[in-house]
Amino acid sequence: MKTALITGITGQDGAYLARFLLGRGYRVHGLLRRSASADVIGERLRWLGIEREVEMVDADLVDLSSILRAVQVTQPDEVYNLAAQSFVKTSWTQPLLTGQVTGLGAVNMLEAVRLAAPQARFYQASSSEMYGLIQAPIQNETTPFYPRSPYAAAKLYAHWMTVNYRESFGMHASSGILFNHESPLRGIEFVTRKITDGVARIKLGLAKTLALGNLDARRDWGHAADYVRAMWLMMQQETPADYVVATGRTTSVREFCRLAFAHAGLDWEAHVTVDPAFLRPAEVDVLQGDASRARERLGWEPEITLERMVAEMVDADLERLRRRGH
Repeated sequence: MKTALITGITGQDGAYLARFLLGRGYRVHGLLRRSASADVIGERLRWLGIEREVEMVDADLVDLSSILRAVQVTQPDEVYNLAAQSFVKTSWTQPLLTGQVTGLGAVNMLEAVRLAAPQARFYQASSSEMYGLIQAPIQNETTPFYPRSPYAAAKLYAHWMTVNYRESFGMHASSGILFNHESPLRGIEFVTRKITDGVARIKLGLAKTLALGNLDARRDWGHAADYVRAMWLMMQQETPADYVVATGRTTSVREFCRLAFAHAGLDWEAHVTVDPAFLRPAEVDVLQGDASRARERLGWEPEITLERMVAEMVDADLERLRRRGH
C-alpha cells in the first residue's frame, strides 16, 4: 500500500485528490492546520464522503519543525503540496502572509521531504497566474512568466525552488502549472462559485442581483476532478518534470454567467451588475493553456466539459441552499 501526504487536503483540490488516491488503495494523510473554524474545516471531505478515511496530522506550512515531524511520522511515498493562500484578491491586502505560506511554505515542505523522506516523490501546485501579463497568446511550459499579483509572485518562487531542489538534490520533484479549475467544492470567494451561488440564490428568490468585476476576463476553466488525476500521473513518471494542465479552451466571465444562469432558466443580463470594487489592481486579461506535454507524456485528457461543470456547480449550490431550509 502506497502512502500519500497531502497539504491543503481540506481545500477543493486536496479533497478530490484524497478521494482519487483512496480509490487507488492509498493510505492518505492530510496536513491539518489548527483553526478557529475547525467545525467546518472538513466540509469538503464530508461532501465527498471520505472524511473518516483520511488520517490527519497536525502541522503548519510556516512551521518547519511541525512539517518535519509530519513527514517523519507518515513516511510518505508521495507528497502533494497543495496548501496556499490561494485567493488572488487577498494577496494584495495580505502580501507578506501570502509570501510566507504560498512561497516559503512550499520550500519548508521541500526541505522536510529532503531531510526526512528523500525517497518520496514531490508535487508542487504551480499556477497559470504565474504567466500574468502573457508573453504568448497560448501558454506552455516554455512561455516566460510575468506575475501580476503577490499570489502569482509567491507561486513563481515556489515553482522555481521546486526546480532547484530537483536539479540540486536529485529529488523526484514535479510542478503542475494548473490553469483555472473549478467544481462544487470551489471556495465561495472565487468568481465561478460566486456566480453559481448567486444563480441559486436568485432562482430561489433569496436575491435579485449579482455584483461582479471584470466580465471580459477570459480563463481556461477545467474541472478539479480531472486535474488531480494529472497530478497523480506526474508522480508515476520515472523522470520528474513540469507540466501545464489545461483544457485549451478560453471562456469569458460573461459567458460563464450566461451558461450558469441559463442552466437555471434565467437571463443573466437581467441580474448581473458590475461593481468596480471587484476589479483587480493589475488584471490578468486572458489565460489559455497548451497541455500537449501532459497529453503526450502522461496520456492525460480532460473528461468533463465546461458546460457539464457549470451545471454541476449550479445544481450543487441549489441543493446546499435547500438543505439549509431556504
